[in-house]
Amino acid sequence: MSDPEQNPTASRTATPGAATDDRIRTIAVVGGGTAGWLAASMLARALPGTGTVISVIESPDVGTVGVGEATIPPIIDVLRFLSIDEQDFIRHTQATYKLGIKFSDWRQPGHSYWHPFGTFGVPVNRRPFHHCWHRARAGGLAPRFNDYSLCATLGDAGKFRFADSRSDGPAAGLRYALHFDATLVAKYLRAYAERLGVTRLERTVVGATQRADGFIDALQFSDQSALRADLYIDCSGFRGVLIEGVLGTGYVDWSPMLPCDRAVAFPTELIGPRPPYTHSRARSAGWQWRIPLQHRVGNGYVYSSAHCSDDQAREDLLASVAGKPLAEPRVLRFVTGRRQRFWNRNCVALGLASGFLEPLESTSIHLVTSGIYHLLEHFPDRNFDLTNIDSYNAELIEENERIRDFIVLHYCLTQRTDSPLWVYCRAMRLPDSLRRRIEQYQATGRIRPKNGELFTDFSWFYILEGMGVRPQAYDRLLDVVTTEQVSRLMATLAEATAAAAAGAGTHDSYFAQGASGLPAMTAAARR
Repeated sequence: MSDPEQNPTASRTATPGAATDDRIRTIAVVGGGTAGWLAASMLARALPGTGTVISVIESPDVGTVGVGEATIPPIIDVLRFLSIDEQDFIRHTQATYKLGIKFSDWRQPGHSYWHPFGTFGVPVNRRPFHHCWHRARAGGLAPRFNDYSLCATLGDAGKFRFADSRSDGPAAGLRYALHFDATLVAKYLRAYAERLGVTRLERTVVGATQRADGFIDALQFSDQSALRADLYIDCSGFRGVLIEGVLGTGYVDWSPMLPCDRAVAFPTELIGPRPPYTHSRARSAGWQWRIPLQHRVGNGYVYSSAHCSDDQAREDLLASVAGKPLAEPRVLRFVTGRRQRFWNRNCVALGLASGFLEPLESTSIHLVTSGIYHLLEHFPDRNFDLTNIDSYNAELIEENERIRDFIVLHYCLTQRTDSPLWVYCRAMRLPDSLRRRIEQYQATGRIRPKNGELFTDFSWFYILEGMGVRPQAYDRLLDVVTTEQVSRLMATLAEATAAAAAGAGTHDSYFAQGASGLPAMTAAARR
């Protein structure tokens, strides 16, 4: 492919006196799966009418990792960005609704807590409700968490409902995400992207040539053919075929603070009702997930190979799940961390190629979409301005490190001493950024996330409270209300939450008839 008209990077000679056209004309996405097709779909949606040619190179020899079956509420915004009908997407991907994550045995065996979506209580004197929670405790009250979280209440009852913008109560602030079949999502997004003009090439990338300045010049395929593009998106998985294999970008290892480095996963048949949440249960060497879909259940065990063998992890997971296995257990090996740079020269890494944060808070797909949103905000021309690339990297590094701290929070606050892994987690060295947040909360009850952080002060409160951290003081701005006023307010909120949950249907009632013989979702249920 040496024709300059087909490959704008092949020749950049301009007519004297004329402006040089340095616009990005060709984009090559290396790797399909959820990350590759999501990237191609978002780019195609954002670049209509520009003449930009987008190609996805998908190897027939590489399977889908398939652990990204749980999401967080921004996935709904992504569907809206793509103008995808939500019900059509749910139908084709066997998706179910997710109101949050329920954690069991993390603090200590037998204890559970929620990280729900949606609102929690109401502000009091312009202070978030968790300050009122601390004020109530200081006044001798014993507030019950589910009374102020509609999502947690619905989740424990196996119910679901949509937000009601007409309400001034808890239903107005309800939020949800989705569980879905990652393989079906990739197929759905492929069809979507191809309708927008994205081209799929079934090839195996074996390397790439580089220009004198180190930029990637052309992809090299196993059949001896090649493809040249202006911009390369590496979605090739853990290997990082371009970002690491060609460019040698380097990797930042976070395993000392996130010691789990293996996962075993397999689906099982659906038995019983589908709860509208992800269940995360701590085990002796890590933690186990359960994700209900319309047609099956996703199961996995994330563990530390220093504390559990692959065979033992497989046996432990098989012994702990209900339902017949639908596939052989698959073991995944990873090193938690990130690339030194997410964008290197003319290559941007997304998904597993950019790094790995274990799926404890279902952030993997969000990080793909965040990478694309930031790329659109920093969209380059063929000069690839270094200050622009540095800005992109700084923003993505900061986001990944904030999410890393939030995930480490779940581990370091454990009170468990029943296995070597949890003893290690209690004593491990923490990043200064996380240590300062914990210390501030312990002293004052305050949480001060920066603007734009994925996890809000409420999310931090849920984990800190769930793991048993009790602050030494409460926000003194809450002294404007007496303990009696706080008690009346909390009683009113509890009644409103119970009323909003009472009229909700079961989660299963929202899905078409299937293997479980469930009724189709009614029009009334959708409202």
